[in-house]
Amino acid sequence: MLRKFRRQAVLAGREGDRPASAGVPDGEQGHRLRAPSTLHAFNRYEIKYLVDMAEAAELREEIGRRLDRDRHSGEAGYGIWSVYYDTRHLRFYWEKVEGLKFRRKLRIRHYGDRFAVTAGTPVYVEIKQRVNRVTQKRRVCLPYADALRLCDGREPVGHEPSRRAFLEEVLDLVLRLDLRAVAMTGYTRHAYVGRDADVGLRVTFDHRVRGRDRDFHLGADAENRLIVPARTAIMEVKADERVPYWLTELTARRNLQVVRVSKYCQSVEAHGLAPRSIFHVPGHDSGHVLDPGRVRPAVLPEA
Repeated sequence: MLRKFRRQAVLAGREGDRPASAGVPDGEQGHRLRAPSTLHAFNRYEIKYLVDMAEAAELREEIGRRLDRDRHSGEAGYGIWSVYYDTRHLRFYWEKVEGLKFRRKLRIRHYGDRFAVTAGTPVYVEIKQRVNRVTQKRRVCLPYADALRLCDGREPVGHEPSRRAFLEEVLDLVLRLDLRAVAMTGYTRHAYVGRDADVGLRVTFDHRVRGRDRDFHLGADAENRLIVPARTAIMEVKADERVPYWLTELTARRNLQVVRVSKYCQSVEAHGLAPRSIFHVPGHDSGHVLDPGRVRPAVLPEA
């Protein structure tokens, strides 16, 4: 049975080589990430920066003159919640920390208000992997109950023919590596997408980055700990092929430094599941927590 899963995993990898923008009209490519298709597959470059909230506001205003605001973003942004799966010995975590040229991770991701999640709520099951400098992501949209049955229950789920290879690859990973939910992250995102010559460009700002190491049901009324300082945002530039000159000039002018930061690794380290790596973002170790539904002020050290 596992031999069959491995064979299907190879086929799924071939499907993932197809650019997400193939066959998509130019005017729609900027929103491809969040279009409601059943299966997404795309390759891109990702560059991250840490900026304080005041500078993030200035950057958003400047970038907003050249890029369109993501149609899901609005003035307040939108929430993203992810449950990450790993081995008992945190294989995926260590692959990231050690900088392996090929690494991957499995997660269930929800966009929006997690307290509204029910068994039928659409979520994404994703495999995100890094091959040298290129990030590849494949994901499928499933009802939450099916996503849990697949990743936690380790059972096949009903699917359309186009989803078969990917779902069998996920099941193979879960069974072969004995994966289980390890950490959860949540944050508020403001996103901007390219137009005209910048189609395929996406710039995001994530803040109030928090997480927990238990109670992994998306709708659980559980508290979350800040895993990145409250006054700090993660700015991420995502491009299919190139970063436009105006944006590289902007980051250089503001002396922004590229960082290696993973929200999953931040959550693992913040909750003591692994020792701090040299890439850990310091400044949040106050012992205070935030309840995402009823946010309380937290006294945190300066970032």
